[in-house]
Amino acid sequence: MARPKLYSFWRSSCSWRVRWVLAMKGVECDVQSIDILQGGQNDPAFRAKNPVGYVPALVLKDGRCLGESLAILEYLEALAPEPALYPRDPWLRARVQQLVSLVATGIQPLQNTNVLDRVDPSRGEARVTWAAHYNARGLAAYEKWLEIIHAETGSKGPYSVGDTLTMADIFLVPQVFSARFFRVDVSAFPRVLAAEAAARAEPHAEAARPENQPDAPKQ
Repeated sequence: MARPKLYSFWRSSCSWRVRWVLAMKGVECDVQSIDILQGGQNDPAFRAKNPVGYVPALVLKDGRCLGESLAILEYLEALAPEPALYPRDPWLRARVQQLVSLVATGIQPLQNTNVLDRVDPSRGEARVTWAAHYNARGLAAYEKWLEIIHAETGSKGPYSVGDTLTMADIFLVPQVFSARFFRVDVSAFPRVLAAEAAARAEPHAEAARPENQPDAPKQ
């Protein structure tokens, strides 16, 4: 029987989240690169699977395709509940979901390639200025929320919520990478950096990183 196939791009933060959780959950799949910088997302064969043309997209063994990283990750969490990426406590679970939503809807979409192409079709400095602004604004909010969450739970971190890795950290790490890519001074966010460092020390974290993907440019 064919294995699931993940359509991914090495530098896509959404793809990174899914690669990480697939590895954590022990779900083996084939990976096919979609080069979104060269317009690979507009290929009719890929659009037939995922009409919006975004990566990642996960094609299951039976041929069904699931798009959007959050939907894929929720499916994987239900499919393989351990290790759990959400706390059992309803309030803490909601806190994790809040941070996930902040990244997934309030930061990352504003730096998508198709958005930046509208901001600056010439792919000049205006793209960096735009993306840096929204990354900095979003991470500043994330930092403040960590202060609030850690105070209400009595936690000293370093993870975003509680004392173990959660889905919030899975979303945070690629976003910090993106912020650095767009030249944001992330030293202003010490709690964010502590959570990032703790998450990156987890098993499977390095293997999921962009530079370790087969389609990443060779140094």
